Amino acid sequence: MKAIAVFPGKADTVHLAEVAEPRVEDVADGRGVLVRVIRVGLDGTDKEIDAGEYGAAPPGEDILIVGHESFGVVEEVGPAVTELRTGDYVVARVRQAGSSIYDRIGMPDMTTDDTYHEHGISLVHGFMTERYVEQPDALIRIPPSLRDVAVLLEPTSIAEKGIAQAYEIQRRLKVWHPTRAAVLGAGTIGLLATMILRNRGLEVVTFGLDEPPYVNADLIQDLGASYVSTKQVSIPEAAERFGRFDLVFEATGFSPLVFEAMCILLAKNGVLVLSSVTGGSRTVQVPSDALNLDFVLGNKVMVGTVNANREHFEAGVLDLGLTEEFHPGWLSQLITHRVDGLEAFEEAYRALSDGAGTIKVVVEVGSDDRG
Repeated sequence: MKAIAVFPGKADTVHLAEVAEPRVEDVADGRGVLVRVIRVGLDGTDKEIDAGEYGAAPPGEDILIVGHESFGVVEEVGPAVTELRTGDYVVARVRQAGSSIYDRIGMPDMTTDDTYHEHGISLVHGFMTERYVEQPDALIRIPPSLRDVAVLLEPTSIAEKGIAQAYEIQRRLKVWHPTRAAVLGAGTIGLLATMILRNRGLEVVTFGLDEPPYVNADLIQDLGASYVSTKQVSIPEAAERFGRFDLVFEATGFSPLVFEAMCILLAKNGVLVLSSVTGGSRTVQVPSDALNLDFVLGNKVMVGTVNANREHFEAGVLDLGLTEEFHPGWLSQLITHRVDGLEAFEEAYRALSDGAGTIKVVVEVGSDDRG
């Protein structure tokens, strides 16, 4: 069976590999589900793993099959599986449970373990292969109406979790009805966060670096949100123009912007959600006394969010469905590059590195016989 893999920790080693076929019996107690992969999305994480920045192979192996944004169809189920049946479309969750109390209650995204297991990232093979086998509780059933865009569910789940965490935290206020949100970053996660917040009826301003004309800006405006280029309008100028926001969702990958937003964009009783994983070494000077005073007197909150659990994937299915209903064709525009077949992996990685005009790169692994 073909797969796309890397030698973790070694730069530029992505390659086509031959691996063993999985079987439903690979999962104990008759609980295996064999999935044939239809398509897999690539993102910056895959690029960084190929650069050797991080990633870990499963124990006893020297390669890691990449790809954590999956979409496939169930080919076979074990005798004890009742949740799914042959022919169901599914998307797989990324993180597997560890040993902490949070893992044991179905929240591996909140694990306190130092070592974590994530498909295509750390210690577990990913989905850039022809088939994989999983337990049913790790699979999210997808309605046929979403089959063309469901590969976007995993990144959608990341935004869903961050926004859900904001609402959960704000239960402290007893009455919290946010009306205005800012999204920092207009990449894939920023676009999907904008979508989710608009689906909840919030007025949204999304900030990005590039100046219009810009396809991401057009996509944001198509949702009824506003787009602001930080090349044209600084954060302080934006605060004067738009006022402050009840919720700020950060997805920039540029940490200095966070400190500007903390004081300038966030309203009293507001919550700032950080979703970027920044592995650099940038430093900035901050007005620490003013920042501390503003957060204390304004009852403000800043929270980090990573990964997602089942409820966030399921929320993502609902939001993708709403968007397909009210903005048909919007989601398909996020898939800017489609590559046919695992053998074309080099083309996919080139598209991932091109930058300009790239939102989501997708590899079409197998045919959709049901479609």
